Amino acid sequence: MAKKSIYSKEYEYFTSQLKKARLEAGYTQVDAAKKLKKSQSNISKEESGQIRIDIVQLKEYARLYKKDINFFIRN
Repeated sequence: MAKKSIYSKEYEYFTSQLKKARLEAGYTQVDAAKKLKKSQSNISKEESGQIRIDIVQLKEYARLYKKDINFFIRN
């Protein structure tokens, strides 16, 4: 089974929005990691596209950053 590329233009947009939302919320990666019970390196890898996140995780991010899910997705 082929691995899904995390380097598509859509996923690149998503990860840039993930970082933008964190910065707009005034959080460092360390702050977000503590609130989401993850490591800072995990947050970094998710924001850089090295780790794919699923819809459940996206909902957690959206809740933390007070953003609508659509903020993260290009229409």
